[in-house]
Amino acid sequence: MERSFEHEIARWVYVGTLLFFFHFPVKVSGAPLKQEAALDSGATVLNHSMYLVHRMENLLTLGNSSDASLRVQTINTDEVKVIQAHSLVLTLQSDVFEKLLLSRNNSALVLTETPECAAVFDKFVRYLYCGDISLRLDQAISLHRLASKYHVWSLQQGLTQYMTQHLSSDSPTGHVVSWYNYALQIGDTTLRDSCLQYLSWNLSSVLQSGEWGSISEDLLLSLLQRSDLILQSELELYEALEAWINQNQPVSTTVETALRAVRYGMIPPHHLFRLQRHSPLMVKYYEPIRDLLYLAFQFHSASPIQLAKYFDVNCSIFTPRNYLSLSWGSPWIINNPTRDDRSFSFQTQLGSSGHDSSKRVTWNALFSPRWLPLIARSTYTELGAMQPTRTEGGRPRIIVTPATSSPDFAGVRFQKTLIVMAKQQGKVIVRHVYNFHQSTEEAGDFLVDADLQRRASEYLIDSSLYLHIVIKPLYHSLLVARK
Repeated sequence: MERSFEHEIARWVYVGTLLFFFHFPVKVSGAPLKQEAALDSGATVLNHSMYLVHRMENLLTLGNSSDASLRVQTINTDEVKVIQAHSLVLTLQSDVFEKLLLSRNNSALVLTETPECAAVFDKFVRYLYCGDISLRLDQAISLHRLASKYHVWSLQQGLTQYMTQHLSSDSPTGHVVSWYNYALQIGDTTLRDSCLQYLSWNLSSVLQSGEWGSISEDLLLSLLQRSDLILQSELELYEALEAWINQNQPVSTTVETALRAVRYGMIPPHHLFRLQRHSPLMVKYYEPIRDLLYLAFQFHSASPIQLAKYFDVNCSIFTPRNYLSLSWGSPWIINNPTRDDRSFSFQTQLGSSGHDSSKRVTWNALFSPRWLPLIARSTYTELGAMQPTRTEGGRPRIIVTPATSSPDFAGVRFQKTLIVMAKQQGKVIVRHVYNFHQSTEEAGDFLVDADLQRRASEYLIDSSLYLHIVIKPLYHSLLVARK
């Protein structure tokens, strides 16, 4: 017995040493070995870490020399999952487990978990032994809860990163909204903001998905207040809102608040007339939004300069979002973007008012994979379009300028939005958005971190750069006093 006891002690010291080296390779094992190899050019580093992982997995699977029995009880059920574990491993990875093990009365440690967390608890424990984990989209929240509850910070951070990188992945019922709600619940601002940005920038695809009907009232109202939404048109947003209200049947105050967040001035008059007649939602709630509809019809019938004398044209009803329809801008696909300079021309409406519906503005866009800052460029074509000066070692630049000037521009300023698309998990999504105004001809930080030379660049789709340029006309307020 004495020899067996000494043997067991020695074995645990050995396992503990391996675990220590395995879980802290940079501080303990990796740096000294690599430094030694660097000093001795004839030395060879033998790496058997995967063998160690395999042995640790077997230790968990077989339960050899287990001294901690984890009884995972599912809430409100009789279901119990028993895992034979080792105190040394648990305490090395989690200070919560360390405290629980010190305070236990017997060898069994009873843990109460939700059904979702209990279902993945074996995966969670395996991570403590092996340092890796396989998961599906629908398991991310449960594993994140366990990592947070037991203070396994490396897994928690890894899962947050996994979730932010898999927002575009396909799932049967969608997952971004549930991840957003979870991030809001636990106060994870990084995940919350990533989810909200994804929903805002890819709203058209979200509106067409089953996930749209599952968003909460608070999230719906938050999205409706935003000007950075990317979608086909304001009419698309209204129709999606009507579908959401029909499905969720919220209280009247929520419906009225949501309807008053629609920017009716951005919907053409003939569509507004149709909605007044054929939209059951607008017929039912016409009175709470009548003042906004009346203001929208005034906006479409009068000159914006004349309207600005009496109304604040800087309010949200007159502010466009990022609409993808051709009257607001144009897509631009640049094949082999590192090859040479490109130019492109397109037209947009002068303003969002129906009064200016027949007036068009022609825009010139220039792209160069390498060029100097704007102040260093001074050459022009015979037509007056600015030409880039090529330089080695430069970075991608793009400028957008009106082809001509016109007296019609009085009272109007243009915000330019440049949308960069990418493909993630097989789906085309918005990768980045750049905003710049009329007084600025280019986005100064355009693709500053992009490596377009690399064919597998996350900014390229099939070796091409997919852009969409949106021109948003905004009106200057001339209001001095209401009459």
